Amino acid sequence: MKKHTLEPYSTETAYLDFLNNIKADIQAGRTNAFISANKELVLLYWKIGQQIDEQQKKHGWGSSVVEKLSRDLAELFPGNKSFSARNLWLMRQMYTEYHDAAQKLKQPASELEFLKQLVSEIPWGQNILIMQRARSLTERKYYLETVRKMGWSRNVLLNQMKADAYRHHTTEKKHNFGRALPAHLAEQADQAMKDVYMLDFLGIDKPLHERQLEVQIIQHIRDVLLAFGHGFAFIGNQYKVSTPTRDYYIDLLFFQRTLNCLVAVELKTGQFEAEYVGKMNQYLNLLDDFVRQKHENPSIGIILCAERDRIDVEYALRGINKPVGVSEYKLTKILPKVMKEALPEPELLEKELMATLKRKKSGK
Repeated sequence: MKKHTLEPYSTETAYLDFLNNIKADIQAGRTNAFISANKELVLLYWKIGQQIDEQQKKHGWGSSVVEKLSRDLAELFPGNKSFSARNLWLMRQMYTEYHDAAQKLKQPASELEFLKQLVSEIPWGQNILIMQRARSLTERKYYLETVRKMGWSRNVLLNQMKADAYRHHTTEKKHNFGRALPAHLAEQADQAMKDVYMLDFLGIDKPLHERQLEVQIIQHIRDVLLAFGHGFAFIGNQYKVSTPTRDYYIDLLFFQRTLNCLVAVELKTGQFEAEYVGKMNQYLNLLDDFVRQKHENPSIGIILCAERDRIDVEYALRGINKPVGVSEYKLTKILPKVMKEALPEPELLEKELMATLKRKKSGK
């Protein structure tokens, strides 16, 4: 019997390439099959929720119909736990909340169809979390689109929602992107930057130096990339840029795939100072001249400060021709003990507020 042997090196290399291509196709096929199956499942849930809502309204059925439907489906599909009463109520909630919100905002039918497609592109667990925690339709769309783009797991989504990623993403941000970048890039850069970065996962509860903060960030770089958002890839810390006469070191350097540009991040553990902008402007000039490749867009700088005065930032950015943004970071959501002691108890605060409102209403 003739043995199957590989010929010389070139043939072996070709076979390994062939094997890796088949492996990649199988993995891609599995991923696509999962995505397709998930989409069909969530669309089924949407349809069931729609039918429950419509039939309840048509026949005047109360909540007991859902309990009955759950029992009957359990008999028809034994072992399938997807049709519990709780899950059926969540299916109805998914349909009614998006449907009612779109109608209330007088959105066209195409918008509801867009929402239907959007929810079908993320897993059921993430859909439930967004329904339960996000209040407005705009906030829900933000999380739905971000989960779809970034592939957040349920736990990552939960942590992002606890950190109020939506609010920090949509607040008015302090930068000069509109003046320093072409219009299409300026809009994308604004979307990529956050007003406040929650770094509470670093576990820091006491003051520290900038280099210590940098070390903590490097040790938690995966979580940092999630906090920064979609498209950020880490290049290095204390990144050296050399000119003919001296070396410069940038705290953190990233590449932003969506923007196709380098992003320099400088860490400041205290209050924002105007001089930080001049230094960042210099770093961006160096990156553009010595590091940036021809096909890449102009480099962007983000100065991360513990605190900042918005007016100071605005004046510091005037006249700067490189795109620079200034954001805050938060290391904890827990109030310091000294602040806790200075604040009244919630019950007392509510009591005083109600008393004040009554006095105003009575004209006293």
